[in-house]
Amino acid sequence: MTSIDTPAAPAAPAAVRVAAATKTFRSGRGAIVQALTDIDLTVAAGEFVSLIGPSGCGKSTLLRLIADLDTPSSGEVHVFGKPARRARLDQDYGIAFQQAGLLPWRTVRANIALPLELHATNRALRQARTQELLELVGLADFADKFPDQLSGGMQQRVAIARALAEKPRLLLMDEPFGALDEMTRETMQTELARICAETGAAVVFVTHSIPEAVFLSDRVVVMSPRPGRITEILAMGLRGERTDELREESLFFERVSAVREALHGTPRSGARGVETR
Repeated sequence: MTSIDTPAAPAAPAAVRVAAATKTFRSGRGAIVQALTDIDLTVAAGEFVSLIGPSGCGKSTLLRLIADLDTPSSGEVHVFGKPARRARLDQDYGIAFQQAGLLPWRTVRANIALPLELHATNRALRQARTQELLELVGLADFADKFPDQLSGGMQQRVAIARALAEKPRLLLMDEPFGALDEMTRETMQTELARICAETGAAVVFVTHSIPEAVFLSDRVVVMSPRPGRITEILAMGLRGERTDELREESLFFERVSAVREALHGTPRSGARGVETR
């Protein structure tokens, strides 16, 4: 019997691919400012990657390039194999910022449903998807409340649900928990990890918090002061479910030390096993 080899299926495109990207802009005084230089970054489908670095290093600028909210001065940005602009038009990603940005006159349910309404989703499908998201973020009992009746953490859950409304394969998040108190912030980190595990979405996450980046991420991208460039990429290697118990493990503290030392440019004396790019 003659065997016939079945061709291997083509590899799925990366969620994000940034190649040789730079970004310059003109300041209010007319000076040319280089925000990013020679950025190369690939984020796999389903991967959680955090961007961390000093203020002004270009983390949010890089996120904006991926989101097609700004364009690179040179280089390329692709999302799932498409130019960033095409991916934005196709709603291939959801986005969440530090401020939840909810419409105060709309209920929780109506805020979550907004993207579906804007794209004329069938009413029955819209209602079903909104209810699914309410349950996913644990707010089914608050569906008819208004934003000013919610805590900061609950408002951010609504914003995350809204970002997930059209089932994007990628979430772009710019310090979404930065304005929350520490206890609420840790709760939201655990919730986000759970949501990402359930949806399978890739995430690019901007943060100033080293423990937050370590807790959430598969890899942490360390950036230099302006002009922003990637100085190191560290694999976290934290397996399994993200729980509060993880924060007490020695490996977690080791990874926190590794990221801190990478930020300060010092040797990682206590970070055995951390992979770099």
